[in-house]
This record gives sequence, structure tokens and C-alpha cells, in this order.
Amino acid sequence: MRLTSFTDYGLRMLMSMATNPDRAVSTTELADEFDLSRNHLSKIMQRLSRGGIVKTRRGGGGGAVLARRPQNIRLGDVIRLLEEDQPLVECFQAATNTCSLNGACRLKARLHAAETAFLRDLDRSTLADIALPRLPADA
Repeated sequence: MRLTSFTDYGLRMLMSMATNPDRAVSTTELADEFDLSRNHLSKIMQRLSRGGIVKTRRGGGGGAVLARRPQNIRLGDVIRLLEEDQPLVECFQAATNTCSLNGACRLKARLHAAETAFLRDLDRSTLADIALPRLPADA
């Protein structure tokens, strides 16, 4: 299974935020940290906010904070949210499915079972498990 860069950067953002979960961070700050477009990270942040993973506030002193404690954010839930528009294979999305093997395919059920197992395994881990280590204050 391959995750999109959207999800990859979303996870990196959350790992960074989980290091100091009570501190608000801006998309500009995260864009600088990951050397990415602020606009791209803003789209990821919007999805995380819509999914209840982060809370955002505008203006001075604004930014994003985790909506829940890192130990209460399951990795499987984050992946499901960030990959919601990206089916593993085309035939998993009925609206765009053009597979000529539909109805006769034996692979689809196996891929669905593998995807389910992958996400179930990630549900056993939380954001706290993958938070970036805090650097010493004098580093």
C-alpha cells in the first residue's frame, strides 16, 4: 500500500504538533519546517480540522492545535481521513469504476481485506506513539 504525499505530510505535521500538543502552530511555521508550500499544508490542515483532529484559530496568536490529546488520536483514523478520496484501486470507488472484471474478479476481495487489516493495525497505534522526540531546551 502506498500513501499519498498529502497523507505523508499530514502525518508529519501531526507528529510535530504532538511533540508540544498545547502550543498553536501556524501553517507558515510548518511549511518552513518541512520546506513545503504553505498553500499545500493549508489544504491538509483544513482536512484535519474538518475531521476533528485539529482546531484552528485565525489572527494574532492563532494557528492550529490538536483537538484531542495525542494518545486519543488513532493513526488509522488519520489515514482514513486523509486518504478518503484515494481508493486503493479504481474498482473501490463505484462512481469512477471502469474495470471490465467487475463481478468476476477475485482480487478485489483480497485487496479489501488487506486494506482493512492495514488500517486495523494502525488503529492499534496513536499519535502519541509516533510523536517527534522533544529536543532539550538548550539544544
